Amino acid sequence: MSAEVLLDGDRLRRRLVDGGPYSALDVVAVTGSTNSDLAAAAARGAADRTVLIAEEQNAGRGRLQRQWISPRGAGLFVSVLLRPGVPPSAVGWMPLIAGVALAETVERTTGVPAGLKWPNDLLLGSDEDWRKGAGILSEAVAGPDGIALVLGMGVNVRQQRDELPTGAGGLPATSLAAEGADVDREDFAADLLGALAEVEGLWRDAGGDVVSTGLLARYRDRCRTLGQRVRVDLGDGDLHGEAVDVDDTGRLVVRTETGRTTAVSAGDVVHVRRS
Repeated sequence: MSAEVLLDGDRLRRRLVDGGPYSALDVVAVTGSTNSDLAAAAARGAADRTVLIAEEQNAGRGRLQRQWISPRGAGLFVSVLLRPGVPPSAVGWMPLIAGVALAETVERTTGVPAGLKWPNDLLLGSDEDWRKGAGILSEAVAGPDGIALVLGMGVNVRQQRDELPTGAGGLPATSLAAEGADVDREDFAADLLGALAEVEGLWRDAGGDVVSTGLLARYRDRCRTLGQRVRVDLGDGDLHGEAVDVDDTGRLVVRTETGRTTAVSAGDVVHVRRS
């Protein structure tokens, strides 16, 4: 991996905080986990739409407490503290609408085909060879001002294929560079956070309604899990079938070979290749 220019916090604040959609933004050289740091800040009453970016994480976390490897300058590791005020029943949509912002930003700014694996992975490549390029983690945190959401995104930007770990969920890992995109991380960070502000603003203004805002349709359009044969690890057993829909509560609807449909709100999903 070639030498990387470090992110400039002052420039990002001018773009995103001074007259922009965010209230605060910091860039740190290294931390354990940006999500953990913002969760602690949320518990102390930190402001809505606070952003923390790290050049390197040494204790990054994904879903199911998986480790997220994040070497210095190789990717974009960003967390956002949000107080959207949506009903509790809607908060499960946070990682899904963040995925919409991420996939749309990648394709718009790099031209790399981008899709989503339910509920929280960015896929890069093609229908024949999707690879995992990013993970998303959303956590609810209680604080003096009520419930806040801490949204984290870890995007592989500059790693070459031989520098990438094996992907989870049956998918190999990739990066924007490995897919042929030469990305300025600072511009990408600003574009992504701007897109996130757009979708999250629509969502909060509509009280978490993903139907009237068009966010459900935008998610379904990007969700490459739909139409796939899947195996869903539910903890107490596996569900096998075809993913046929994402409903308006964000659940994945799976149809088994018997024709029965089951809506899954949480679970580890593996795309099963057809023989």
